[in-house]
Amino acid sequence: MKRARYTVPQIVGKLREAETLLATDMSVAEVCRYLKIAESTYYQWRAEYAGIEPDQVKQLKALQEENSRLKKLVAEQALDISILREVARGNY
Repeated sequence: MKRARYTVPQIVGKLREAETLLATDMSVAEVCRYLKIAESTYYQWRAEYAGIEPDQVKQLKALQEENSRLKKLVAEQALDISILREVARGNY
């Protein structure tokens, strides 16, 4: 069976749809079958993305991108410092 990959906005949308279906007295198993996801996936998504509004998804993605960019920058600077220390010791 092919594994589906969902984006964060799609996940938030499915969770919102699940909330409305659960309010109509459907069980979690029925909701998951309707959304075509596993129950474990539903609980994982709910733990990670519960309470996130659609506009917050954009902010979350922007923060994740900025965080990865800053991590790369720090790694490059650490490498530069290491190289300069080696050169200063004369071990090149």
